[in-house]
Order: sequence, then structure tokens, then C-alpha cells
Amino acid sequence: MGVALITPFKNDESIDFDALARLVEYQIKCGTDYLVVCGTTAETPTLTEQEKEKITRFVVQTAAGRLPIVLGVGGNNTKAVVETLKTYDFSGIDAILSVTPYYNKPSQEGLYQHYAAIAKVSPLPIILYNVPGRTGVNMLASTTLRLAKEFSSICAIKEASGNFSQIDDIIKNKPEEFMVISGDDSITFPLITLGAVGVISVIGNALPTEFSRMVRLALQGDYASARQIHHRFTELIELLFVEGNPAGVKSMLAVMGYTENVLRLPLVPNTIKTYEKIRLVLNKLNVKY
Repeated sequence: MGVALITPFKNDESIDFDALARLVEYQIKCGTDYLVVCGTTAETPTLTEQEKEKITRFVVQTAAGRLPIVLGVGGNNTKAVVETLKTYDFSGIDAILSVTPYYNKPSQEGLYQHYAAIAKVSPLPIILYNVPGRTGVNMLASTTLRLAKEFSSICAIKEASGNFSQIDDIIKNKPEEFMVISGDDSITFPLITLGAVGVISVIGNALPTEFSRMVRLALQGDYASARQIHHRFTELIELLFVEGNPAGVKSMLAVMGYTENVLRLPLVPNTIKTYEKIRLVLNKLNVKY
């Protein structure tokens, strides 16, 4: 289980580095396998380049080599992404997560050429990230497989299309060493039964012990035990995303006392109704934190 770290903010919307340090230590203590920094869940569209750099360096320094770090490096301007990969100081970073270009809706050939350009210059392994609900474009299995077979530096895909047939096609026909990672907490368990290797999780920010246990049980083939945990958290996971990400998980972390419940516009915190539902479900689950 990797965790897509949130960016905690103070009430004045400045970055709360004390809260970020607590979260990193919490993840390490609870057995998270790796951290994803400056991904979508971190509200990166609202962060300046300087802020992203400070967050990355802070997490690397705090983690101090105790677990791998994956950095979000993506965009819809291929030339700019390539330039970043050529010039960025990746000290302490183990891989990059690169989302499909958003808004300008490239064709499948455009997606292939975009990632081919990245693969040719990246100094680190690349995890593709397909999330059509956010980007407006779906990378088909055929494109993913083409990239996986042609570029050894492309090591995995975070698949958040929700299309089981598409994801199963990738798992069935991929190179042996290429990894398929769930990008959706709610379907992680069934995807592991198909052959996915784990998840880059949102709920793991708040409940890393419980969710990573579900992942490990499923990977070990103990589907009955993993299914129990999966079903236990179904209602909570649904609440996490009902008003957008990361509003739900920030509500959870606020209830648990880890962060302030602050997001940057255009994102806003959950409504009081949803916040209270999250609090009640956490209490009902008797989650220890």
C-alpha cells in the first residue's frame, strides 16, 4: 500500500509542516510501504512550484530513507514535463508518478508519444497514472501495454478508470515485471483478486494500519479475511469521495486530530452533514488512532 499524501494547511491556508511531519511519522509507524508526494490528493494545482519543492524536500528529509518516495511529475505540456525530468534534483526520490495529460484530450497515439518522450529522459522508474474521471481522457489497455512492452523504465500503472475489463486486459497481457496498481480504494480488493499488486490509497492517509492489512491479506490469498475488512470500510470510503477528494480524507484527519480541516479554493471542506457522517462512522467502526 502506497499512500497519496495530503497537503495539510493551517487556518490561514499556509502549509502546516508540523502536521505533515506527524502524518509522515504516522505512515511509517503504521506500515505504509511507500509515500506518493505531490499527487492529485495533495491539491497540487493550488500549490506553487516553490511550495511543491519545499513539501518534497521536507518529506524526503522526514522519511530519512525509511520508506520509498514517489513524486508526482506530470502535466499536459510534454515539453515542460521533459524539461523538469532533465533538470530536477531527484535526490531521495525512488520513482515518479505521471498522470495522463489532462484537458487537451490527446488521442491514444498522443498519449503514447507523450509517455515515450518521458521514458526517454526520466532518470527514475515511471508509474503511469490513468484517471479519466479527472483528466477527460482514458488511456486504453492497448496503449498501456504498448508502453509497458517498449520501455523498461515504465514499471507500473496506477489504474483509476474503474473499468474492470480494461484493467483485466492489462493484467492478462502485460510483461511479467510490469505492475498494475489500484488507483481507487473502493475496488482495491477485487482488483487484487484479478492480479493487481496493491493500491495508491487515499484512505490510507487516515487508516494505514487497517487498509494495508486488507491489501496484504488479499495478496497472500486470504480473500475471506481481506473481504471482511473491505466490507467493513465500504461506507466510509464512499463518504470520503461523495464531496470530492481530498475533502473527505481531510475531514477524517480533522476528526482524528491530525490536521486542520482546511482546503484551498476552488476546493472546499465537506459540508457539516458529511463531516458528521464521517465522524459517526469512525466511532461506529471503533477505529483506533
